[in-house]
Amino acid sequence: MVTETGTPLLSIRGLETRFGSKTIHSGLDLDVQRGEILVLFGGSGSGKSTLLRAIIGLDAPSAGAIFLEGQDITQFDEKQWREVRKKVGYAFQNGALFDSLTVAENLEYPLRELTDMSAEERYKARQNMLERIGMPEIGDLYPAELSGGMQKRVGMARALMLNPALILYDEPTAGLDPANIKKIANLMLDRKAEGQTGILVTHDVACALMVGDRIAFLNEGRIAVIQERAAIDREPDERIAAYIKGDVE
Repeated sequence: MVTETGTPLLSIRGLETRFGSKTIHSGLDLDVQRGEILVLFGGSGSGKSTLLRAIIGLDAPSAGAIFLEGQDITQFDEKQWREVRKKVGYAFQNGALFDSLTVAENLEYPLRELTDMSAEERYKARQNMLERIGMPEIGDLYPAELSGGMQKRVGMARALMLNPALILYDEPTAGLDPANIKKIANLMLDRKAEGQTGILVTHDVACALMVGDRIAFLNEGRIAVIQERAAIDREPDERIAAYIKGDVE
């Protein structure tokens, strides 16, 4: 459930991102309310994933500000970014699991790196997470022994291990069959029901409409429009409607 009282959990103002002579974002503004899943639509190369990477500190913006819980995080040093990454999880498109670690070790990795939890506490936390994603028996397996859908679910689970306030979902259903898409969507909905905020980058229109509270359309470096999910059913903005129909690549 979206709660719009007080300051947005995340607020972006005047964001500019450039790589050499190429401008990705140009004066981008965006607010993300606590407890919502905001879906980000946009054509290929429009900068959706780059925006997520800027929020987590993997790509430094050229200008502008990103406020997390009221703090501008764009000028943070590495020690401060460690604290941010306790609050913001990133579910990478390909799962981004460590091939040399087992599933259990992958899930415990952020706990070892960013908390003082004991071995017993880490064990309990990762077993609980494996139960939640419906795969309690796979802890001793390596990523190469998992299907693509299982790898994505484990990657999302790892991003959730610290119970972050904000989770960034980067194409979590890309390449999956309908059964696995439903499992991923239900996991996002379960976390939203617990009050977690999310930003979902996806080309999967059905999944977006299932889980999203609002849908934003990124075009020419800025957020061109944002619509509530219910408004899209009644009278979608023409740009969002074109994307849903597949008229925007």
